[in-house]
Amino acid sequence: MATNIGMMDGAYFVGRTEILAWINSTLHLNLSKVEEACSGAVHCQLMDAVHNGIVPMHKVNFDAKSEYEMIQNYKVLQDVFNKLKITKHIEVSKLVKGRPLDNLEFMQWMKRYCDSVNGGSMNNYNAPERREACKGGKEGNKRGAQLQSSAKGAAAPQRSQSSHTARRNDVAPSVNSASQSGKTSRPSSSGGPTTPAYDEQITELKLSVDSLEKERDFYFAKLRDIEILCQSPEIENLTVVAAIQKILYATDDNASVVAEAQAMLSAPQKEVEPLSPIAEASDEKASSETQKRKTYLNLDVDAAAMTTLSPKQRISDASDVHCSGSPLMTY
Repeated sequence: MATNIGMMDGAYFVGRTEILAWINSTLHLNLSKVEEACSGAVHCQLMDAVHNGIVPMHKVNFDAKSEYEMIQNYKVLQDVFNKLKITKHIEVSKLVKGRPLDNLEFMQWMKRYCDSVNGGSMNNYNAPERREACKGGKEGNKRGAQLQSSAKGAAAPQRSQSSHTARRNDVAPSVNSASQSGKTSRPSSSGGPTTPAYDEQITELKLSVDSLEKERDFYFAKLRDIEILCQSPEIENLTVVAAIQKILYATDDNASVVAEAQAMLSAPQKEVEPLSPIAEASDEKASSETQKRKTYLNLDVDAAAMTTLSPKQRISDASDVHCSGSPLMTY
């Protein structure tokens, strides 16, 4: 059972049209945009469809308009996740804003999870009946039924009109060709049948831009972390770090940069081990102690010599020092 899946999983490559078709067929709704499910009520009922009866549907609000009401739905969803021990993090603050990309990604995860439970089978689940227990559920069922009936009613006149136009074209194709071209060009400029197609293309482009920006920010953050690591004092002088920085700071897309970095790594390295501060201090201390021992030894030798000399020799030595003009002799 999938709870946490990576960003490169195939679930995040499912298109918006397929997601909408899956939601509408499973819950008998008529959503036209994924962000229409930002209230969290659809997510709660999807979990109720997978685990039949696990969601307290009387706490779900299908008529939620404010962020406060939407957050209550997500609290119900979080309780269900906790009960099922699902560790997926719900970014409520982003979802309630109604952003297309955030809602699409979370709904892609929902589809991946629902498909992983019992093979995605939701047999014997009556979505409209379960939705009647929710706040705004009955109104939602009525709106869904009205939209479906109006869509069917609009499809029938279009078919009859197309067949009638085909018959007219069979009778006088040369006369009707100019008029038909004029009729088809006018609706496109006045926002006719081609407007939904343009809206769908614009939505797809927005989703693509949001996805590319998110991917760009993700990899830029990784590169920034590597740069900060290379600037650490402990490793900044290493050859491999210099090679990495050469690639990071390259201003053009040239293969020679990678070759130069590899040459830096393969070149013979002469490493000079820096002296440790502790070792330097110990050497200085040892030299000072040696000097002290030499001084003490000289003093001991002088004292021993003085004791062995006779009084006459001592006086003669003192007179020699006096004659030499030493500042120590003042008499």
